[in-house]
Amino acid sequence: MISEPELDGEWGPERPAETVEPGAGERPLRRPPARRWPWALGGAVLASAVWAGALAVQDRFSAAGPPIAYRHVDDLCTQVRLPALGAMAGEFEGGPERRGKSPALDWSYCEYTTPRTRGQAAYHAEVRVELHKKSDPEPEFGHGPVLGPFMEVEAVRPEKVPGLGEQALVSGLVRSPQIQVLDGGAVFTLSAQWWGEDADEEIDSDALRAAMIEDMRDLMDRLRK
Repeated sequence: MISEPELDGEWGPERPAETVEPGAGERPLRRPPARRWPWALGGAVLASAVWAGALAVQDRFSAAGPPIAYRHVDDLCTQVRLPALGAMAGEFEGGPERRGKSPALDWSYCEYTTPRTRGQAAYHAEVRVELHKKSDPEPEFGHGPVLGPFMEVEAVRPEKVPGLGEQALVSGLVRSPQIQVLDGGAVFTLSAQWWGEDADEEIDSDALRAAMIEDMRDLMDRLRK
């Protein structure tokens, strides 16, 4: 019985034609040469390309870890002043601040508030800087929940902001906008909230977002090595 070419296990050069011994009074028969299967070879090449692409996505950087062009600071509240937001909201008071250092991650955090004044909106802002030294933060960037006022978690479809780091996203919340920036192994987060009587009519949300973007740019410049 003549077997199919793919069952013979032959993937090398074509084999020469085989001669089948004839019986008495019969003419010799020649078995046709085995042929390569183009679809199988093409599938193997495609699979290799997909696998190589998957490896590249999994590890954008070398084994040394993602590049970090920014420095860690313990006194974030004194080094970051939020000038653009302060021009809108009034002078911020910084604190408390928190920080942490480990072989994999350095981070620092600061809260900012404005004094409460009757008849005016009060502001609260938060800044967080994360320096990921071992793993690439890009796969998780922009996929976490957005923390709204009164600790409510809201799902928000972020909008891209050009010209900041590798990627920059701003949330669509009205009362608690948030901007995040990814640049190598560094992740920056700035959020702002406000409250008070008639605060929604008093606040220009577009101007507030523009001020947050300007302050984010200032924050990155201040911490750049």
